[in-house]
Amino acid sequence: MSGPGRDGDGGLGGGLNGGIVEAHGIGGSSDLPISLELAVSGAVAALVVSFTVLVVAWRRPRYDDGQRPGRAAWPWLDRLTGARGFAVGLRVLGMVLAAYTVATALFGKASLTNPFFGIVYVWWWVGLVLASVLLGPVWRAISPVRTINAGIARIAGTDPEQGLFRYPAWLGYWPAALGLYAFVWLELAYAYPTQLGSVRLWCAIYVGVMLVGGALFGNRFYDRADPFEVYSSLAAKLSPWARVDGRLVVRSPLANLATVPSRPGLVAVVGVLFGSTAYDSFSESSFWVRTYQDASISKVWLDNAALLAFCVIATALIAIGSAATPSRGEVPRRELPRRYAHSIVPIVIGYVIAHYLTLLVDTGTQTLALASDPFGKGWDILGTASLKPSYWFSYHPTVLATIKVLAVVVGHVLGAVAAHDRALSVLPPRDQITGQLPMLVVMVALTAGGLMLLFSA
Repeated sequence: MSGPGRDGDGGLGGGLNGGIVEAHGIGGSSDLPISLELAVSGAVAALVVSFTVLVVAWRRPRYDDGQRPGRAAWPWLDRLTGARGFAVGLRVLGMVLAAYTVATALFGKASLTNPFFGIVYVWWWVGLVLASVLLGPVWRAISPVRTINAGIARIAGTDPEQGLFRYPAWLGYWPAALGLYAFVWLELAYAYPTQLGSVRLWCAIYVGVMLVGGALFGNRFYDRADPFEVYSSLAAKLSPWARVDGRLVVRSPLANLATVPSRPGLVAVVGVLFGSTAYDSFSESSFWVRTYQDASISKVWLDNAALLAFCVIATALIAIGSAATPSRGEVPRRELPRRYAHSIVPIVIGYVIAHYLTLLVDTGTQTLALASDPFGKGWDILGTASLKPSYWFSYHPTVLATIKVLAVVVGHVLGAVAAHDRALSVLPPRDQITGQLPMLVVMVALTAGGLMLLFSA
């Protein structure tokens, strides 16, 4: 992550030790105990072997037919999570965290010792996603904008589920895709991503847009237009938890993943998420550093052009690879990309883990320490001011490199399984094997390209 620390370090500066915290914990490919060639070869081989096994042994859709409701969770857990008091408690928690964050933004110091930067760039952007993979749609449960909208609706005597207008179906996830791009632009391509006023303004605009949207279209607006809720909900599809007919169930994440709605803009959402993560790795490569050092134009312009190019290319690859597959006929070819887009979600999460793991562990710990003294007064209100990052992964590069490669490989294998299962539902019988080759080529390209960028950072 290059947001909190654009001093050429890729990390959050001015922390507990007064120095620079490396975001990813290890250096370039020359410092890794696993060679790039071995990592790419192994990952591509795993993907191809997985595809071969799937086409031989997996002849009928197992998740796309909706016949995998899962098994009931423990009754006490179902009662607890379904209770109104539990939902209210989560809303209160979300408002407390939001109020604390607002306080750090308004009254904290205009320096990187302000925990506001870590809360936004690390906890909100990375921690929220991984929490959703483990627990379900976390942001939907604690979203302060949902809570504020519900409060306004109660005062006005209206239903927060129903706004003034019906949300246009054609709009789909497009607002969320734009919101996600706006955030990664702030983090990766804006000239002043660690200027307190800039991040504060971005967050204020986000809250304003969300409240206006909620008033106009009701809670459906948050389901489809809130960038953080859409991202969190997509990640939550890889959790083992789901609610089916009001009951909490435990089921395969692949069964959850198959329920991702294929709405307009879904391909753009996953394209922005994958493309921005790939660009984040690319921006730390020696090639890009030499490029902007030798360039006659501003680095900011180069960053903006490259970020946009990565997101557009990622979206185009997914769309072209999906549209190149045949269809039974009842599904128009132009709709195929959104039918397959859910299979990219595990790939995105795999790269998030590979790219941001050390950032979350080390800089997340540093942020928790700084949060105990939000205004720089020498306080320790949370009792965490003495916490220091251990940098454990930095001293165990073999473990870190293995986790990175495994996260990418597992993400791609799960994506291949999800795409194969969906293909069995939309491909004509005669094209059950050859029809999947375009998506296989795209996934191999994403695997090789993503690992090359990850290892070059």
